[in-house]
Amino acid sequence: MSELTVGDIVAEKTYHLTRDSLVRYAGASGDFNPIHYRDDVATSVGLDGVLAHGMLTMGIAVQPIVEWLGTRGTVVDYQVRFTKPVFVDATDGATIAVTAKVGIVDDDGARIDLTVTFNGATVLGKAQVRVTLASA
Repeated sequence: MSELTVGDIVAEKTYHLTRDSLVRYAGASGDFNPIHYRDDVATSVGLDGVLAHGMLTMGIAVQPIVEWLGTRGTVVDYQVRFTKPVFVDATDGATIAVTAKVGIVDDDGARIDLTVTFNGATVLGKAQVRVTLASA
């Protein structure tokens, strides 16, 4: 872990979601709640529109860490708090931005803190990934 310093940004990436993305995720996950694909249902329950599955957002957010680690390390824990929805417009979709910064380096590895935003608002709170790196 000596190559990591608290405060280092280890990954930054954006991901664009479309309604097609939501349908594909629904098929893969089995979560066919209509708030993820029907505007009329989403608005009838008080939402501003169709929103991305929380677990899809969570899965996307950890992807830059998986890519950064490659084969040299392992994700050993990952936790988030869902703080705001990601609304996916039928025409424009939605873009999620992820920044991964080293929060702690210790004998067990490192904690990587994720900042995950949509339209300037943080959508995952206390998003933290514990990683270990293989010895050189």
